[in-house]
Amino acid sequence: MNKKENVYIVSDSLDETAEKVVRAVFSISGREVKIQHISYVKDITDIKNVITISKNSHSIIVYTIVTGYLKQYLELKAQEEGVITVDLLTPLMDVFMKQFYKVPKGEPNLIKNIDDDYCRRVEAIEFAVQHDDGQDTQNIRLADIVLIGVSRTSKTPLSMYLAYKGFKVANIPLVPEIIPPSELFKIPNNKCVGLVITPDKLNEIRRERLKNLGMTIEFKYANVERIHKELNYAENLMKRIGCPIIDVSNIGIEETADLIMSNVQKEWICIS
Repeated sequence: MNKKENVYIVSDSLDETAEKVVRAVFSISGREVKIQHISYVKDITDIKNVITISKNSHSIIVYTIVTGYLKQYLELKAQEEGVITVDLLTPLMDVFMKQFYKVPKGEPNLIKNIDDDYCRRVEAIEFAVQHDDGQDTQNIRLADIVLIGVSRTSKTPLSMYLAYKGFKVANIPLVPEIIPPSELFKIPNNKCVGLVITPDKLNEIRRERLKNLGMTIEFKYANVERIHKELNYAENLMKRIGCPIIDVSNIGIEETADLIMSNVQKEWICIS
């Protein structure tokens, strides 16, 4: 019996067309395929998980993601982990754009501007990946924005969203037992943004996270006393730094990012 090849189809919607394409290709090649769908992908964690699974099972990822920052994060992270990916949408979209949405003759520099913008975004996304979750803190001075906060305050997805908008972002987790990098106190305080959240909301998010990982919800990570300790530590550190503080308890990634982008060059009024 022939061994079936594994393929993960990843989409930020419910994509059934991709499966037909994959099966058609394997039918032509005479190979059998086992397809698994990862649909309605919404954040970076979903991408990380499927890349880890694919790497461990020597699978490939076929994707039809249209959300820009998720798509580019998948491409960069997969390349970093040595996982093969196939983008089914972009080649066709490029042809459509060239054929049906031609650049007006009166704007000869439009293509160059688009290329420059694309390069800036790619560079920003690469920077965000390299400086995610406290990596390479010695170079955070090169960041446009530095996000700080306790675990599960949306630092990574917010970093990637801002990177897709062209901002170089580093994010650093704040943990009471770990001394924060000295570089945090050397950068301009308006480049640093503190993310806070209510204890109840953080407890809810962390308990759900533990359930998804198959771990007991009594784990210290979701302990209420521990959460209060982390949040108090984080807020005191943010006040020492003098950075603006945003409460992300009831606002989404896009709204938080818009707030940061609209004020990144201005003097902040802290929101807490």
